[in-house]
Amino acid sequence: MIEELDQLVEDISSVNSKLILLIGLPRSGKSSLLRELADRRGAPVLNLGAALGRRLLTEPGTQRHLQASDLLKEVADQFVSQGLLLIDNIELLFDQTLKLSPLDLLKRHAHARRVVAVWPGELRDGRLAYATTGHPEYQDYGVDGLVTFKIH
Repeated sequence: MIEELDQLVEDISSVNSKLILLIGLPRSGKSSLLRELADRRGAPVLNLGAALGRRLLTEPGTQRHLQASDLLKEVADQFVSQGLLLIDNIELLFDQTLKLSPLDLLKRHAHARRVVAVWPGELRDGRLAYATTGHPEYQDYGVDGLVTFKIH
């Protein structure tokens, strides 16, 4: 499986959006596969929840949603290696108080560099979902223009 993912990372270099989402059930090995790719590529993995969370704590609560996108860019730029950004633990991006669109943020980062991110939700009926319908953090996205790597 790592060979397929590694080749996909090479193949997306020439496309407009260079975002690969690792998708699978909880405990299916998404984070392990990302770490294996990191070892293979000699690239660090950005634990987004920890890194961005630390930065957001330095901001006043009323300003966090205004600073979140810029802080994410600063943090992400520190983890890029050879034009590749590997991201895990993105759940913080779904926090309603931050008023972010997680998938749009990931896509923006993927215009300038290749991005491989672990998606904490699921792919069902051709749509990406985070949380369940009715949950306050529920998000639903189409997969048009996205590269998904499903882990079974």
